[in-house]
Amino acid sequence: MKKLLELLADNARYTNAEIGVMLGMSEKDVENEIRRLENDGVIRGYKAIIDWDKILNDRVTALIELKVTPQRDAGFEDIAAKIMSFPEVETIYLMSGGYDFAVIVKGHTFKEVAMFVAKRLAPLDNVISTATHFVLRRYKDMGADMIDYNGDDRGTFSF
Repeated sequence: MKKLLELLADNARYTNAEIGVMLGMSEKDVENEIRRLENDGVIRGYKAIIDWDKILNDRVTALIELKVTPQRDAGFEDIAAKIMSFPEVETIYLMSGGYDFAVIVKGHTFKEVAMFVAKRLAPLDNVISTATHFVLRRYKDMGADMIDYNGDDRGTFSF
């Protein structure tokens, strides 16, 4: 099962027949195992990794650090559920260390993301503080190299 998941994580476009050859399984067994993993909630979905910077000029990503007060009898779960319901929120993680949640937010402009944080996220009950960090460039995303190597981009200097 682990090797099957690693193959799918590496390339979800492998056919069941290709996976079967790599794992020494029949195509039908691969299909059944994938279906079982999907039904059990182990496989949560399949996504393409898109370099949006190549086609959109109006896409901003930010990582928001949130400090919150956990709720009595619910801990962080209810707060996380509320935050993840916002369409701007792409990812949310419960963290150890200096803050409680790391929230990845997408928007069209820096101002749009800042206003989302100021008007919708920060005012939530139990939110103590936020710190917003805008992503300036992606070098690697979900294991995919996001850089086109077209030579040295440092420029030429002469003294």
